[in-house]
Amino acid sequence: MELVASGVWKLRLGTPERVTPVSLKEKEILNESLEKLPPARSPPIYEGEIQFKVTRRGCVIELPLDEEEQIFGFGLQFYSFNQRGLKKQIRVNSDPVADTGDTHAPVPFYISTRGYGVLVDTARYVTFYCGSHAHPRLTPDAIEHPTMIIEVPHVQGVDLYFFSGPTMLNAVQRYVLFSGGGCMPPFWGLGVWYRTYALADHNIVYKHVSYFRNAHIPCDVFGFEPGWHSHCYSCSYQWDLKKFPNPDQMIMDLNELNYKVNLWEHVFVHPTAPFWQEIHKYSGNYEVWGGLVPDFTTEAQKIFADYHEKNFLLKGILGFKLDECDNSDYRPQPWSFPEVTEFPSGIDGEQMHNLLGVLYQRTMWSIFRKHNKRTFCQVRSSHALATSLPFVLYSDLYNHRDYIRALVNSGFSALLWSPEVRHADSAEDLIRRIQTAVFSPLTLVNAFQMKNPPWLQYDIEKNNEDILLEDYKELEHTVRRLFELRMSLIPYLYSAFARYYFEGIPPVRALPLEYSDDAETYRIDDEYLLGDSLLIAPLFAGQQSRKIYLPKNTTWYCFWTYRRYEGGQIYEFKADLERIPIFVPEGSLLPLAKPLEFIEQNICFEITAYVFGEKPTKFILFEDDGETYNFEKGVYNLVKLIWDPTKGGKVIREGSYPGTRYKIIKWKQVKSP
Repeated sequence: MELVASGVWKLRLGTPERVTPVSLKEKEILNESLEKLPPARSPPIYEGEIQFKVTRRGCVIELPLDEEEQIFGFGLQFYSFNQRGLKKQIRVNSDPVADTGDTHAPVPFYISTRGYGVLVDTARYVTFYCGSHAHPRLTPDAIEHPTMIIEVPHVQGVDLYFFSGPTMLNAVQRYVLFSGGGCMPPFWGLGVWYRTYALADHNIVYKHVSYFRNAHIPCDVFGFEPGWHSHCYSCSYQWDLKKFPNPDQMIMDLNELNYKVNLWEHVFVHPTAPFWQEIHKYSGNYEVWGGLVPDFTTEAQKIFADYHEKNFLLKGILGFKLDECDNSDYRPQPWSFPEVTEFPSGIDGEQMHNLLGVLYQRTMWSIFRKHNKRTFCQVRSSHALATSLPFVLYSDLYNHRDYIRALVNSGFSALLWSPEVRHADSAEDLIRRIQTAVFSPLTLVNAFQMKNPPWLQYDIEKNNEDILLEDYKELEHTVRRLFELRMSLIPYLYSAFARYYFEGIPPVRALPLEYSDDAETYRIDDEYLLGDSLLIAPLFAGQQSRKIYLPKNTTWYCFWTYRRYEGGQIYEFKADLERIPIFVPEGSLLPLAKPLEFIEQNICFEITAYVFGEKPTKFILFEDDGETYNFEKGVYNLVKLIWDPTKGGKVIREGSYPGTRYKIIKWKQVKSP
């Protein structure tokens, strides 16, 4: 094996393909950060234990598995958590019908409870048999020895990358830092997002943006859905001037109201798009919805990016929603290009399905990098090594429990996932979904089906007839308070993302990543950590109560009541409509800000520092301009909040950023009643 970075080994088996996720990777390895992790002197798996052969179907690799070893990962999995004993195929699909591995963002990367990770460097539909099969026993009483069987179709070889621990989280960190680090959103990206009615015109838009400000409901990002295009399936990338007669002025007006504007689109280029002719020769040989499919490994990337830079970014657009860059085979009318598609670069349709989401993200991100502007966007497909890209996944699926499971699973592959809110079956269902969104990487209400916000009327048909709920004011008040809670978390979340960038620690993590020595966490797919100090246990509509496991060797505090609970036990909590169970580990210092309605350019957060426990502790706030990439050049501060139970709290600010984003107005030591 070849040591390619600290704790990262590469094993070449046979002759790999030319185009792979690693070959297309643009961000450099963050070697300095990798060197700070615990040293690893040898690969996590001995090369002599690895079997490889080429077959008529492709190539097959077998890796050893211990009897008690558990497996997690494979990207944004909706239907299962612990993958030991299961079969997973890494195949992009927007409408998975079973627990096969198909998903919006499948990743050929898994994590073991033995404290290592494995990346199979391929864009093929690779299949993993996670200890589900064993070779025939030599004698009837012999013990079976299941292995990790990996089949990569159509190839004569593949590169494997091994990421050492010693912990599961260390292995994920190495994967993220090898990928180029995590993304760093702007301050405003962590606020509240609202996507407007797909059939909206400029009158409805102005009505909505005025509503949020007049009702004092926090909102930072205002998104347009497909209806803004003159032709949207496939896309013209031009405004419908009948609905929006003066889009440039409208964008300026929204910016004046402190909204960041985000535009929906997909990648399929309609003949009315101004650059259709220019990009034609750099596209695949099959259309989708009458539109070209650009090959973003060619000159198509520059053509597409240049158009968006000139016509959108330079006119005030600060983000995009990249839809339908996945695929669907299970609808009555399947869409997207077939696997037999040929692209100018030599990539085929199978590879492009798995790669398109990442290539699309890089294309759009390039224009923001060029202008030194941070963005935070949405995308419906991703794959391996995409951690540095400032895009959050979403789905047209809508099962709330599956949304939570995807959120819990996302951290194993260092993906970002938004459990967006669209509509609801009841007021309770709406609140439960909004609570989940508040405690996620991106808080989004996507009201593309509704003329009015869903808390005014959650029934789609009645909403579009302007029949509002009789008690909508009460529901509106609850939503406002939830969004205010989200705004109070921004400094905490922003600092969690800084750790994602610099240290490779995902902001959302399943319990096994943090408590890998607690086997009880290996089955918990409905609790997760948000940052370092919040354990979130969501509730679902109809639940009168729920059981919650708190990891062992830790004392926990209820976020709401400050009551103490000892770890290693299961507790049952009654449901409260306005509050979901949240727990804080003892020894935490939690900075909560005075909630704002939106993020202004020179914002300074007023923070109360909550101390949980009796011992000395600290929290480091990451401070910079919140909107450029100057932090990559070292222009930032580390604001250290330090608590000593005998001396109280103090603030130490270190760094080169000249501004002030945080003001500590109060220290509060939490005591259990």
